[in-house]
Amino acid sequence: MTSKEFLPYLKCVGTGPKRNRDLSKEEMKIIMRAFLNQEVVPEQVAAFLLGWRVKGESIEEFAGAIEVFDEFITHVPLENAIEFGYPYDGKVKNPYIFPLTAKYLQKFNIHFSLHGGLWQPAKEGTTLKEICNHTPLPENIHYFDRRDYFPELYALSEIREKLGLRSSFNTIEKLLHITQSDTAIIGAFHKPFVEKYIKLFKDRYKKLIIIKGNEGTPEIFSKCTITIVENNEITEIKVDPREFDIAYKKSTECISLETSLALLKNPSDEFIKLAKLNAAVILFLTNTIESIEEGYKQL
Repeated sequence: MTSKEFLPYLKCVGTGPKRNRDLSKEEMKIIMRAFLNQEVVPEQVAAFLLGWRVKGESIEEFAGAIEVFDEFITHVPLENAIEFGYPYDGKVKNPYIFPLTAKYLQKFNIHFSLHGGLWQPAKEGTTLKEICNHTPLPENIHYFDRRDYFPELYALSEIREKLGLRSSFNTIEKLLHITQSDTAIIGAFHKPFVEKYIKLFKDRYKKLIIIKGNEGTPEIFSKCTITIVENNEITEIKVDPREFDIAYKKSTECISLETSLALLKNPSDEFIKLAKLNAAVILFLTNTIESIEEGYKQL
């Protein structure tokens, strides 16, 4: 595709409310292939991403983009792995807890499939990549860097950073089925995203788990709702750390990379309790134990 040939697609999202329209799945697949193969100029990529976001994305458009992603991603099948979907714009008000959580799950042969990359807008948080690159990881954590597993999308990082705004990629890049896992756990901050994730990912995993918690990450730091999608059935449970006598307080200031690393290296008693609770929740969600309370006591 040439830059001139791309213009009709750009007009679908860039001519205003009266003339904008949703694209079909096949049209979106043509666009995504053009982006990933660098067939159009960066300015057109940025313009489309902004227009697509403002227009509002359809599930069919998202589905088309995801199908093209599958064509480019290097898949690495991994047994007994849960894929975790973390946002690429990082965390601001909470540290990361997954390295501690994973340690408690080693004896249960539960593996973590994580993927990350360069920071992407909108919030300026500490990224998963920074944590994985600067702290020792237990053997049951498998981290995949975008530079390696999806270099074509990695190549668009600079365009997205210069744009400086959240793009539609933020929604679909969190779960990419790299390790062909049957179970996926993703975080969501707003209720509408819970519904979007169900529509987008329920047929890609045997069990899809959505944690509506802090900063859109699949980690529990405070009271949250967990949505479980399995066999076309949707159930919800609520988890409150206070019911386990955990008195962790969220920071009122931004947490730096250095602070997050320090908490992992020398965790407080409350932070350790939180890690055990997160592990117990995962044990329950994977049907390893009968209740979260039972798992927490075992740990």
